[in-house]
Amino acid sequence: MKRLRKKLNDTFNSINMKLAIVFMLMLLATIEVIGAYFTRQLEQTSIENFQSSIQIQTVVSNQLANQLTSDSKNANDRLNQIVNDYNNDAISEIIVVDNKDTIRAVSNLNYKSKIGQRINNTDVKRVISTGHQINKVIDDHGNYMIQISPLTSGNGSNNNVGAIYVKASMQDVFNNLRQISLTFLIASLIAALLGAFLALVISRAITQPIEEMQKQALHIADGDYSSQVKIYSNDELGQLGRAFNTLSVRIERSQEESDSERRRLDSVLSHMSDGVLATDRHGNVSVVNQMALNFLNVKEEDVINKPIAEVLGLKDTSSQDLISSQKEIVVTIDPNTRDEMILHASFSLIKRVTGFVSGSVCVLHDVTEQQKNEDSQKQFVSNVSHELRTPLTSLQAYIEALNEGAWKDPNIAPKFLEVTQQETSRMIRMINDLLSLSRMDRGVSKMDLEFVNLNDFVNHILNRFDMIVKTDKNNDKKKKYTIKRELGNQALWVEIDTDKMMQVIDNIMNNAIKYSPDGSVITVRLTQNKNHVILSISDQGLGIPRKDLGKIFDRFYRVDKARSRAQGGTGLGLAIAKEIVEAHHGRIWADSSEGKGSTFYISLPYEPMTEEDDWDEV
Repeated sequence: MKRLRKKLNDTFNSINMKLAIVFMLMLLATIEVIGAYFTRQLEQTSIENFQSSIQIQTVVSNQLANQLTSDSKNANDRLNQIVNDYNNDAISEIIVVDNKDTIRAVSNLNYKSKIGQRINNTDVKRVISTGHQINKVIDDHGNYMIQISPLTSGNGSNNNVGAIYVKASMQDVFNNLRQISLTFLIASLIAALLGAFLALVISRAITQPIEEMQKQALHIADGDYSSQVKIYSNDELGQLGRAFNTLSVRIERSQEESDSERRRLDSVLSHMSDGVLATDRHGNVSVVNQMALNFLNVKEEDVINKPIAEVLGLKDTSSQDLISSQKEIVVTIDPNTRDEMILHASFSLIKRVTGFVSGSVCVLHDVTEQQKNEDSQKQFVSNVSHELRTPLTSLQAYIEALNEGAWKDPNIAPKFLEVTQQETSRMIRMINDLLSLSRMDRGVSKMDLEFVNLNDFVNHILNRFDMIVKTDKNNDKKKKYTIKRELGNQALWVEIDTDKMMQVIDNIMNNAIKYSPDGSVITVRLTQNKNHVILSISDQGLGIPRKDLGKIFDRFYRVDKARSRAQGGTGLGLAIAKEIVEAHHGRIWADSSEGKGSTFYISLPYEPMTEEDDWDEV
């Protein structure tokens, strides 16, 4: 039932049905107006014709008037004879009245007894007194017309001698009128049906292109631009259909361009190295890219529709002030939840052509590394200055002492010169190390790579340190140590720069010997782990505090500054070792506990060689 009701509602609400109904109602209204006017005119004409048809002839009227003025005794008989002889089928009753309101003759024999009586009809009396004819239609068990005409003598038109009362049945007239009205009604209904059919056909011809345009509009709204409106004619609707098809093609192109631009924009935003946040004119975030979410360490739902000042963690600044000022600010992400990140935020307004501000765009640039580099540069300059100031101060002091006469003392002068030479050598080593680091940073340090059996290479280096112990075993000032080797017998071929890698191992071995107690054991291991070879060097020294492990490869960093400087270290050895290992696409790190010694690890890329590779190498 509901479906039927809905279908009927849809049918009657359609423009096709509305046009048909309006056209049909206009046609019916026109027919009814014309019919009413035609019927009214026909009725009046029929009544006038009927009045003319029952009008007493002038000859008869004169005869009746003459008899009314006659003094003859048989005048009444003559009047009755004239009345009865008058032949008119429409007239049902004729009454002749003289000017004294006395009935003189009647046509109906049933009313013979009224002859000689006075008539009580006021209309008859008015006609006798005024001389004006009266016509009216009455309903006396049927439709009748009453016509009362004055009778005048020949002496003058105003000399009324009586009146004649004529009553005629109008049944035939009204029957004809009803028949004509019925015929007109049937014709009107037929015309209405034909009009309704034509209205449906015409309205269908008008609305069919409109319905197709409606369907095409719905397809366009759903994103389907493939269909076209069918053109039925070259009139205004046909021109509208062509314009609609052209509009559909242009919308499709515009949509494709818009989608392409949106995809391009999304791609740009997704692959940008900077974070982007777009806001509305109230300062609430409406668009955010993935890089901004990564920078802020938040999810998209936690950012959208939130004030940008709150998103950036600026508690003392409102979003409106932040956007309107367009100042560039530096935002530090909370270091308590993650590594500290420093972001540079710049704002720009989004304006329409009219100048109305509809929003803003905030670009976040990660300046953490830049800030760290600047801090490192400042720290580096400070460290170099500090490291150079100490030997230079010592040199200045000893040179001043020598200049003041200490050079003449044979006991003091050689010691002063020795110290001066040591400090000069230390500065030269420091400058050479700085130059090496500078070349590595600039990428101009050449790598002379060759395939080397790392097992034999490490053994060769350790043999040198063993020889140092054996040749100086009688010198009590030299530190005694033992090297424990756990290298294995497998040939591990790696591609390295032997000079630079020897410098790395020498540096770690020297540190292990330098910071280990006398008579300690230094363990050197060589292991294979998947596609890497790991060389580890363990000592039995004082160890490195846990908090300093991540900084020992920084330039000029020393765990025990006074002891390291006293032993002649420059603070750059491990930094150079890290640069060299990373240049070999390897990794270097350390593990240590205070009082239990330290272990340094060097991991280098390794690809097992087949027998064919071995023969090619040979």
